[in-house]
Amino acid sequence: MGKRTKARECAFQMLYQWDMTREPMDRVVEAFWRVRSTTDETRARAESLALGAQQAVEELDAAIAPAATNWRFERIAAVDRNILRLGTYELMHEPKTPPAVVLDEAVEMAKRFGEADSASFVNGVLDAILRRLRGKDERPGGRSRG
Repeated sequence: MGKRTKARECAFQMLYQWDMTREPMDRVVEAFWRVRSTTDETRARAESLALGAQQAVEELDAAIAPAATNWRFERIAAVDRNILRLGTYELMHEPKTPPAVVLDEAVEMAKRFGEADSASFVNGVLDAILRRLRGKDERPGGRSRG
């Protein structure tokens, strides 16, 4: 497993733990590293992703909800919800990461940690978010449609 993949997986697990407990994120991060170890580089990347997503959670949830057609946000499985948060965070706030990589990594995490249909659900939602973001970016002056 590559360093960036490992960092995403750790970030997802921290974000999931925060979502389930609502403990302060610094406590979640501290507890997480008491039972896991990795390189300093991977640790820094994982913490950056987890903290960034947690701090932007309202913005991320607002982007996910309309993209999850036929699903009420609160009914999305916790694993899927947090994979979506992490992927949406990267799409919105990590422009150096190619969107195809974000989607591929999120789908792989959904296969590993989610239910049988999680991968297709995560792929569909993130693809819809990406299309909406690209629609905003492709307009002259960066204005959104509508």
